[in-house]
Amino acid sequence: MVMAEVAQRDRERVAPTAEGRHIFVELGEQDFDSICLSTYRTACKLRFIQKRCNLHLIDIYNVIEAVRDAGLNAVELNAGISVTRLENLVSSLFNQLSKRLPTTHIINPQESTVLLVEFILAAVDCEPESRLTVLSVKAMLSILCGGKLVDKLRYVFSQVSDSKGVLVLSKFDSFLREALKLPTALQEGPSFGYTRTVARSCFPQQKRVMLNMFLDIVAEPPECLVWLPLMHRMANVEHVYHPVSCSYCRSNGITGFRYRCLRCRGYQLCQNCFWRGNASGSHSSQHQMKEHSSWKSPAKKFGRALSRTLGCASSRNPSRPIYPEEPEKTLNLTNIVPSRPIGNTDEAMLLSSSVPESSKSLAAAQRMNEEHALIAAYVNRLQSGPCGVDSPSRQDEEHKLIARYTSRLAETESTGMIPTRSINFDVNKQKRELIAQLECKNREILAEIKRLRAEHDAACQPSPERGSTNPALLAELRQLRQRKDELEQRMSSLQESRRELMVQLEGLMKLLKDEEQRQAAQAAGSSHASPSRPSPSTVRSVGAPSPQAHAYLPQDSLAGVGGDVQEAFAQGPRRNLRNDLLVAADSITNTVSSLVRELHSDEGREEEERLLNGKDRG
Repeated sequence: MVMAEVAQRDRERVAPTAEGRHIFVELGEQDFDSICLSTYRTACKLRFIQKRCNLHLIDIYNVIEAVRDAGLNAVELNAGISVTRLENLVSSLFNQLSKRLPTTHIINPQESTVLLVEFILAAVDCEPESRLTVLSVKAMLSILCGGKLVDKLRYVFSQVSDSKGVLVLSKFDSFLREALKLPTALQEGPSFGYTRTVARSCFPQQKRVMLNMFLDIVAEPPECLVWLPLMHRMANVEHVYHPVSCSYCRSNGITGFRYRCLRCRGYQLCQNCFWRGNASGSHSSQHQMKEHSSWKSPAKKFGRALSRTLGCASSRNPSRPIYPEEPEKTLNLTNIVPSRPIGNTDEAMLLSSSVPESSKSLAAAQRMNEEHALIAAYVNRLQSGPCGVDSPSRQDEEHKLIARYTSRLAETESTGMIPTRSINFDVNKQKRELIAQLECKNREILAEIKRLRAEHDAACQPSPERGSTNPALLAELRQLRQRKDELEQRMSSLQESRRELMVQLEGLMKLLKDEEQRQAAQAAGSSHASPSRPSPSTVRSVGAPSPQAHAYLPQDSLAGVGGDVQEAFAQGPRRNLRNDLLVAADSITNTVSSLVRELHSDEGREEEERLLNGKDRG
């Protein structure tokens, strides 16, 4: 049976390789192999794997919670794990991540799961006769996930230390064996491969390694793990901007690390040029360079130097917190959980009545935890030694567990109490269902808002194609255009007839003026004979324009005609054609009547002159 499980696990591990590892194809397209320094090259490759699989969005505490939910904490570190169980663990990680992320940042959990599982299996297969274990999964996930490096190392130390908080060298050696498979899978095995002496080289002089000594890897990492702090520093300076130009590629501004030469004054390189060994001018790649992860202005540098000189600089905080050397002791539940089952229901009722309600619920919860721990230990013993399943001691332990469960069930039935753990499970299930319903309603509301917004935009900006499909609108539009053309033609004809009338009126006005001037010239010679002759000013007053009349000249239809005609039409700023014609007719009538009166007065004067001349001759 065990051989069948191993064969099935081997077949599952070969399946992703047959399909091809797409993540390694994408990694080869990034041209990381052109980086000269192996430490930076390894850190860049692992950072790409981390971001491509979206592991930089998952914190170390999320990994710890997923591992606990998968039940891997109760399993030995060297125990094997199937690919199906690994896929379930990774899938739960990314499904929970997709629920935590905002709607603006969406990932594909299935794609990330496939890529990460392929990479882990490739890292495990890079060494012959290696198998997928619980320790390899924990080591690779804790290294590749996001979060602080100190928290990651604390979790690793909890896995490789004993109950007294002392590092177990054999466990740490196994951890390094699994962790160094990551750079080996990225073709960096010659620089950071595993050797048998690598664990002792990390702590050569210390015989008893505690937690704080183990966390010194952050400040002074060993040679085999020098890429691990660098990968975290690269993640921290990924968006840092330096407002200076690179001395080699002449790029305007540097993003990431900035390297300044300590020998060439003012010579600075960006991280891409420095990693690939580019140099120009008198600078050489052998010169000592200083790495800068932030930008400080000259004023800030001067202020810091002045404070340091005057001795008023603030003391720096330690790079990491100091933790207690001994781990916290776990609760001893041997005195709380009874070692034998309760005999009958009367004894159970007596015990339940003598204990307060709060202590009864606490005792029930602690008893359930103890029972689950015993079951987990029993399962581990069964997995470690399957041949001794039928031994009398194992059967006795199994009978004891069954008896304890029976007594607990009898106590529950007699007292009518429901275990607290089941209540918590039901409450959590109800909360998850409520959250799922609210998320579904939220998605429906967002879809409805999007649909209404699209309809509103479509209504505000109607397309010509949509209007052309309505024949009633087209017919009405043609009628309106035809009516508009007819009105424009009628308006133009009325304007033309009006202008013709204006020209005719102007001709009549000129004739009247000429006649008045001729009569005035004739009357000028005989003015001394008839002093009582009326002045032609009364006649000219009819055709003389007034300033008030010129103030309201119609400028659109009377342009180009004489002043007399304009005066006739200058009765208001806005008049229609009928009123203008009536006013013109009235002025013409008045002018003609004044002309007739003048003619009659001239004829009377001529007759009087003739009579006077006849009398003088006589």
